[in-house]
Amino acid sequence: MTQPIPFDNLLTRLIDDSRNVDLVWQVGVLVACALVAWGAMHLLKPMLKKTDTVWHAGVRRVGFPLIMLLALLFGRDLAHVWLIGTHLLDLAVPLLLALAGVRLAVYALRYALKPRESLKLWERTAAWLIWGAFALHITGLLPRIHAAMEALSFQSGDHRFSLWLLFQAAVVIVVALVGALALARLVENRLMGITRMNLSLRLALSKAARTVLLVLAVLVALPAVGIDLTVLSVFGGALGVGIGFGLQKVASNYISGFIILLDRSVRIGDLVTVDNKYGEVSQINTRYTLLRSLDGTESIVPNETLITQTVVNHSLSKPNVRIALPVQVSYDTDLEQAEALMLEAANSHVRVVHDELDNPPRVYLKEFADNGILLELAVWIRDPSEGQSNLRSDINWAIWRRFKAAGIEIPFPQRVVRLTRAPAGATTNNP
Repeated sequence: MTQPIPFDNLLTRLIDDSRNVDLVWQVGVLVACALVAWGAMHLLKPMLKKTDTVWHAGVRRVGFPLIMLLALLFGRDLAHVWLIGTHLLDLAVPLLLALAGVRLAVYALRYALKPRESLKLWERTAAWLIWGAFALHITGLLPRIHAAMEALSFQSGDHRFSLWLLFQAAVVIVVALVGALALARLVENRLMGITRMNLSLRLALSKAARTVLLVLAVLVALPAVGIDLTVLSVFGGALGVGIGFGLQKVASNYISGFIILLDRSVRIGDLVTVDNKYGEVSQINTRYTLLRSLDGTESIVPNETLITQTVVNHSLSKPNVRIALPVQVSYDTDLEQAEALMLEAANSHVRVVHDELDNPPRVYLKEFADNGILLELAVWIRDPSEGQSNLRSDINWAIWRRFKAAGIEIPFPQRVVRLTRAPAGATTNNP
């Protein structure tokens, strides 16, 4: 019975076989096994589509390496008959088994964390990175790479930094940041579920929690790999100078965002006018606030602008907005009848406020104009975010129909010209 070959010698044996024709035959066996696995998955695809989506995706991830592994085990036994060594096939067996196991484990973890489209890329990246590290380990290359990265180093005071230490620090920091972001998302979901708390306060607390968790992740990750935080004092001083000069606006917008969320002068859903831009506040982000106008266009306003400039908040204390609709009638019109018809048109619309004694629909006589009497219908609404043009159109249509039925004339510009005869005996000078 042949003794199993240690994993760290598989690559050395394979390099020794590179000058032998047996290596070509082993490559052929691998290609044949890959074709068998591809054909089997192609035949199983119609059957998998009929099954549950979860099982379908799981089998697709591990089906190819497992079928290729079974074919490879059979092919390796056949290759032992006419080949002296099968070191390439021996190396491929654990690699395929590891690939299937890593894919299955990472997919199960992603599905347990509620599957989302954004996690697919992370799933594939993590699977290939874990499998690549395992492949380097079983081939014996990982210790050599580790030694080479340790050899590339430099001295900074009493501390020695190597390429391996920096790589290890980067991996630990990335893992810590991912964990901090996941914890921040959990805290944000819990805060957003507290409906009794003001929305702006919930947003401020969630953003503050995310910032604190990210800073803590970096502060915990760096000492974990042996990097003293006092070494970062120079970097901290340089960062302070950078914020004081180049990043001043960025820091100002960041702090202004927290001030806006805490003092609640501008809230999500408010209708505001700032910097000649009118719209509904749809988002308050770390650096900017997003205004959505009534025509659908979106404006990005830096948070500092909302602090340093005058902001007209149309719905700060109450969401009610007053809308004026001017209507001109002829001088022969019965004004009391016109007033009654205009109020009837206003009260027939569902968006007009009717239940507030201080803000009922009213008709004002604005002026006696050249062509007629100018009336103005004033109404209040509670949902300005639904738009004003559609409301104006509906009420104007209702007024027009009622005026037509009552015979009330809406005048157009006109001029009265009077011709007088010349006095008797007057002479006319013709040119």
